[in-house]
Amino acid sequence: MNESSCSIVLGTVQLGFSYGIANKTGQPDQETVNNIVRIAWKQGIREFDTAQDYGVSEQVLGIAFEKLGISSQARVISKIDPEIDHCDREVMVKAVETSLTKMCIPNLFGLMLHKEELLEQWSKGLKDIFLGFRTSGKVKKLGVSVYSPDKAEEALNLEGIDLVQIPSNILDRRFERKNIFELANTKKKQIYIRSVFLQGLILMGEGEIPDYMLFAKPIIDKIKQLSLKLNMSKQELALLYLKQKAPDAKLVIGSETSQQVMKNVDCWRKDASKELVSSVSETFDQVDEKILNPSLWRSKS
Repeated sequence: MNESSCSIVLGTVQLGFSYGIANKTGQPDQETVNNIVRIAWKQGIREFDTAQDYGVSEQVLGIAFEKLGISSQARVISKIDPEIDHCDREVMVKAVETSLTKMCIPNLFGLMLHKEELLEQWSKGLKDIFLGFRTSGKVKKLGVSVYSPDKAEEALNLEGIDLVQIPSNILDRRFERKNIFELANTKKKQIYIRSVFLQGLILMGEGEIPDYMLFAKPIIDKIKQLSLKLNMSKQELALLYLKQKAPDAKLVIGSETSQQVMKNVDCWRKDASKELVSSVSETFDQVDEKILNPSLWRSKS
């Protein structure tokens, strides 16, 4: 494994349907998916993040794994469909078996709750069902995907939770301020960071911003100015900031093409001065929730 890229996890929501504000290619076909997974594997990426409600993501991943002969080696983290009854053991067992069958894998490296609200069911039977998956060998690690720092803290303090996935980037620094990365290290639990590029918004130029996102132009301009000041691309800015600020975390990064995979890995291998962290902290000290939360982006028209 290439150690310089093993902290990157291939996010696969883009493989299941057209996703992201900056998506220009739409959902990739199976041949493209195969090539994305092949390039990622060649670059040392061994973990894949998916979910049951990411369209056909699990299915196309399974085909790619079989085609490349890596079904027994790929480490997959998937998330249970949030709409099913999580306290019904039979329903949950069927859900996990369905994912394993679709992806042609013997077990899941990680199984996550897809919404932080589901933590409310942890002590109402959900914990026992999840731990049963681990005991049976169907799942190695258990976790949850959260949006808020408070829920991340709650999850890290729960017995049985090994993995916590959070959104964090140069604009969204809520988890830093709550010392979530330090708490995870203390608890010896793994943090996975998603929304590294905030669905592509961080990488966009002013001319690419859709009309309903015009309120984000001042922030896009700040990102551009900072990248020029530090002589770094926006991609390097986003990735290397997290590499310095959360060195023990793993980054879930989606790609629509194999070229994007290579570019992300190349950026990750670079080094940046300590000035990067302080510059980002000063430039993006306070960012409006409307920018940080994609559910608030679209107008009500």
